[in-house]
Amino acid sequence: MEIIDSTKQSILIIGGTGFIGSQVAEEALSRQLNVTIISQGLSSITDRIDDVEYLAVDITQRDELFLKLKNRVFDYVVNLAGYIDHSNYFKNGDKVVDVHFDGTRNIVEFINKKDLKTYIHFGSSDEYGSNVAPQIESQKELPFSSYSFAKTASTHFLQMLHLTEKFPAVIFRPFLVYGPRQENSRFIPQVILGCLDDKVFPTSYGMQLRDFCFITDIVDAVFLTINNADAYGEVINIGSGEAISIKEIITTIQNIIGLGRPQFGKVAYRDGENMELFANINKAKKLLNWKPRINLQNGLKKTINYYSNK
Repeated sequence: MEIIDSTKQSILIIGGTGFIGSQVAEEALSRQLNVTIISQGLSSITDRIDDVEYLAVDITQRDELFLKLKNRVFDYVVNLAGYIDHSNYFKNGDKVVDVHFDGTRNIVEFINKKDLKTYIHFGSSDEYGSNVAPQIESQKELPFSSYSFAKTASTHFLQMLHLTEKFPAVIFRPFLVYGPRQENSRFIPQVILGCLDDKVFPTSYGMQLRDFCFITDIVDAVFLTINNADAYGEVINIGSGEAISIKEIITTIQNIIGLGRPQFGKVAYRDGENMELFANINKAKKLLNWKPRINLQNGLKKTINYYSNK
């Protein structure tokens, strides 16, 4: 195990081996923080980051998590645990609730709260459900799946803790995050890879309006939130604040690459899908002094370049 410099401040990133978490970890190291990552599936991770301490633990297992966190002190915690899964409750959705809600409760219970300065929780734009766009934090949540319910329950739990016990929680509601190193199964990597291979691939008509935010802008938001007491107890949208159709995203990628043969209309829209999901980001601008720096055209070019050379 790496020798930790106890004179530095420390950050715990739960789910830190994932797309967002690993890049938060790299930025934390560049800022001279001691970095610890919790991940359930460490055995499959081959590209570990130097100078990061890794803990293999399932956050739904209370006794195991207690032992891993016992006597540890962290200044900052970023919770990115879990995965997106829209399964119905009686078809594996109960396990989704276990990870996203019960896992959050376990983390909050077992971390050392005496020295904790900031706790950043990644919720989801799915918490808005069928609310009208642009979605704003003052709207009542309308969860439509076990996943969005668990995220909403976690939001309310953390806000209650802040209200009653001054727990320094901030809840992010990220919209669609993209960029280099994202899993190939995600929407933008799938389209990029399909176009690079000049494949015929089916898609919906693509009339859904969505909000895409580049990975480095997400990371920036994390570090603008650390030690920012104005943000404690708040839910904050993190997105581009701009709506773009799925069809336009696909055709933009196709035009940049010069290849790819999408078949629009071959895939049905998802039942109950919100056709307009994009963020009002005024709160992030005000509380965090944050705004996205990478526009979509440049972000897509950076992402395409990564997959072209992978």
